[in-house]
Amino acid sequence: MTTRSFLILHGWQNRRPKDHWQHWLADRLTELGQDVTYPQLPDPDDPALEAWLSELERHLGESADADERVVVAHSLSVPLWLHAVARETPGVGEVDRVLLVAPPSGSVLARYPEVAEFAPPPLTGLALPTPTRLVAGDDDPYCPEGARSAYGDPLGLPAELLPGAAHLDLDAGYGPWPSVLEWCTDGEAKFRVR
Repeated sequence: MTTRSFLILHGWQNRRPKDHWQHWLADRLTELGQDVTYPQLPDPDDPALEAWLSELERHLGESADADERVVVAHSLSVPLWLHAVARETPGVGEVDRVLLVAPPSGSVLARYPEVAEFAPPPLTGLALPTPTRLVAGDDDPYCPEGARSAYGDPLGLPAELLPGAAHLDLDAGYGPWPSVLEWCTDGEAKFRVR
């Protein structure tokens, strides 16, 4: 049997509320017998990029024994992941699949001093080390340029845009989200609006 390790990374001001799709996903994967890490990253209201990168590296090192290593990043953790890739953070190259969900644009992050340092690194030519999927709402207020133009095109990734899904958070109604669970168990699954 293939052992999978899932690392689920939250965004800014997220204290892992029980009703959020990430918490729901962690619970469902755990019920299926998967190894799941859903850490509370330090100081979610006033995060420091270096502290979050350090935590990411630590958690990647802890999942080294799995047959398949999967990262699911939402919101601010998307540029966190891209910074880790750009810096060649240890463990990034050993991840087998990555899901990037609802990334905020650099222009939005720049407006908030608490998270301005998370603005993504240069994306054009950034080589993602593993199969990566990008999913976002077609009306995300935190990415007014659109995920396709802000992230997908520069990274050479198709953007899967979900109609009316906004930031794919609780405010947009994203508690249980069955298609993200399907993707975790089958990397070819298609994403649907909750």
